[in-house]
Amino acid sequence: MSIEAADILSAPGFARIALGRITARLVSHDWAWARDHAEAIERHWQRRRARTPGLFDGPVYLASGCRVADAACEAELFEVRYSRFLAFRDAGGPDAGVANAFAAIVPHSADGAVVLGVMGPHTANAGQIYFPCGTPDPGDLRADGTIDLPGSAVREFHEETGLSLPEGAAEEWVLLRGDGQLAFLRPVRFDRDAADLKARIEVHRGHDDAPELARSVVVRSRAEIDPSRMPGFVQAYLASVFAA
Repeated sequence: MSIEAADILSAPGFARIALGRITARLVSHDWAWARDHAEAIERHWQRRRARTPGLFDGPVYLASGCRVADAACEAELFEVRYSRFLAFRDAGGPDAGVANAFAAIVPHSADGAVVLGVMGPHTANAGQIYFPCGTPDPGDLRADGTIDLPGSAVREFHEETGLSLPEGAAEEWVLLRGDGQLAFLRPVRFDRDAADLKARIEVHRGHDDAPELARSVVVRSRAEIDPSRMPGFVQAYLASVFAA
């Protein structure tokens, strides 16, 4: 199976694709949408900064292309300022040729739960509930021009939760595409129950003056999916996990 960039980025609804490998590389991209809406983007940024003064307009990467063949995915990412990304995301992804691409570890506990985090009040996503992750940035860029999405997922997970992945954890991915996003999710089974994982995350949070996560959340069934605070990709993933 081979899926071209247009199919991945612009197809309606959420799609779930199982992957064995993900790679990404830095490319140049003339983003007409951002150029044409520069004034509106700046006004939006000033409004967001007024609400959350700690936001920083640094460089991040968005996707302009994505191809899947034989359970492997290669994404093409280009650099933008965070203010442009935020305006694009908050507008609902108005450019069908661009997507917010990111990778995340999804911690599954030994007793069958999934552990998520509530974003802190000082973040751009305050109150939202999802898996520990972040938008890739120059810290994920390697000397050969590749962007280390798998490494980004592990780094963000450890920074936000204090947890390390179990030794020998399988590297299998699920791509959820929709709502202007390419969410590369790596489910990882831990040998500890949800209460233990949650307690360890809380201890880690206590050592940080401004933790990314306000608290952790344990989900055990579809009934605990929160459409008002969980992004679409999180809802889609949890619905598939707790399908029964």
